[in-house]
Order: sequence, then C-alpha cells, then structure tokens
Amino acid sequence: MTKFLALRDAVAENLHDGDAVAFEGFSHLIPTAAAHEAIRQGFRDLTLIRMTPDLIYDQMIGMGMARKLVFSYIGNPGVGLLRRARDSIENGWPNVIEIEEHSHAALVNAYEAAAAGLPCAVFRGYRGTELPSVNPNIKWITCPFTGEILAAVPSLRPDVTFIHAQKANRKGDVLVEGIIGIQKEAVLAAKRAVVTVEEVVDDFDDLHPNLTVLPNWTISAISVVPGGSHPSYTHGYYGRDNAAYREWDDIAADRERFQQWMQENVIEAGPDVFAERVTELRGVA
Repeated sequence: MTKFLALRDAVAENLHDGDAVAFEGFSHLIPTAAAHEAIRQGFRDLTLIRMTPDLIYDQMIGMGMARKLVFSYIGNPGVGLLRRARDSIENGWPNVIEIEEHSHAALVNAYEAAAAGLPCAVFRGYRGTELPSVNPNIKWITCPFTGEILAAVPSLRPDVTFIHAQKANRKGDVLVEGIIGIQKEAVLAAKRAVVTVEEVVDDFDDLHPNLTVLPNWTISAISVVPGGSHPSYTHGYYGRDNAAYREWDDIAADRERFQQWMQENVIEAGPDVFAERVTELRGVA
C-alpha cells in the first residue's frame, strides 16, 4: 500500500546504511530533493547505481556516503567531469570507492532483467571493447540455439529506487511525462520505490493513453516536493537551470568550498528550498 509521507520520513523508512540505491533520472526528472534528504540523514556504505551519475552523485560521493558506484556514464552534463567523484576515485578523498562501469545498453538490460525477475541480462554488446577486461561482472555465454557468443551481466535489483515525477493521484498512482530514461524499469526492478512529485491530483483526466503511469502497487512512498528535480527540469513545470550546472564545476573543484556549499545549501536547508529556487528560476520571485 503506497504511503503519502513527508520526504524526511519517506527516506528514513526506505533507505538504510549499506543499501544498493538508485536515484534515477536522465537529464530530466532527477530526484535531487530525495538525494539531498539522504545526505542530511547521513547514510553510509551505499552502492550508488545510475545510468548517468551527475551532480547529486558528485555530492553524495563527496560527502562520504558511497562504498561503490555502478554506472554507464559519469559527468556534469554539458559542462565536464564530476570533480568530487574523480577526487574519490583517484585520491581516496573523502574515502575510496569501488567502481563498476558499463555501457548504457548493459544497464538498461540489467534493470529490465531485474524487473522481469531474471538473474541476468543477455544482449549483443561489448565485443571489441575493453570494458570486459576491467569489469569482472561482464561474462560471455553461448546461445544454445544459434551458437552466437553474447554478453551477460547480472540483473540490477536496487534495495530502493528514488525518482521524481509530475503527478500522483490520491490512489497513489504516479504519472510520468516527457523523457523518462530508465526510471520506470528502475522502479519495477527495486525492492522498494520512493517517488517525489510536483503535486497530487484527484485523477489523470484527458491525458494521452501512451503516457507512463506507475501503478500504486509498485511504489512504497510518495512525497510532494514542488521543484524537487531542480536544477534539472520537470516537463510542464519548470526548465533546466543551466547556470547551476556551470556553477557546480567551480564549487566542486575545491574541497573546502564544496564542504561549505553543502553545509549551507543542503545540510542546513530543507525540501521547501526547492520550491523557492524554482520560483526564482521562473522569474516570479
């Protein structure tokens, strides 16, 4: 049964030290507010999973929350590298993290396999690449029907997945519009799922039948957090704050400046700050 909870409670009930957790978003609908609440609660030894780790993973890694990172691209989209992640990987600050790198195709297939209850994903890929030489979780199998050599990777089943979406109805179903990347499959693959939304409505009326609706039985908790995706964007609500992504490169470049920014903008802030930032972004503050 889906619970409607304050974000603090939704995170505390569903995320635990040592969990494998996905905060999924593909440039659009990144669950920033949920990640910031996890940072405030100080979780440790997490395995962070995501196709495209960006600012929130840089922040969590820089705050010493990660034990391992499973990913298929890592960077500040449109700007460059993730400086806190690089500092951790190369210099062990604030701690050393293990990395498991894949292609996008591998992670998509791994999420889908978990959603289907399968132990692994089998697909064409990785032939002629060097990733199998550094990732022991990439294996080769022979198709029993054709003899073709195929790649196999373990299915990805997070303990909990966090996503952001536009709307929930009062029954606890969630509507996702626009580019969704792998969020749907990441929710279906997870043992638990938490969704932050812009608003709750009575029902999803007069909408295109091909929109993505996650039924309430797939979701553990819903939190209403207007602006909860900022600085990424939420289709139909607010645009991408490109300046914030550019500014992050300078903030993250220095350890002391990073720590000060996190203290002021995350640790001492709360979910309400997201609505305030989006209001400013819209130019109506």
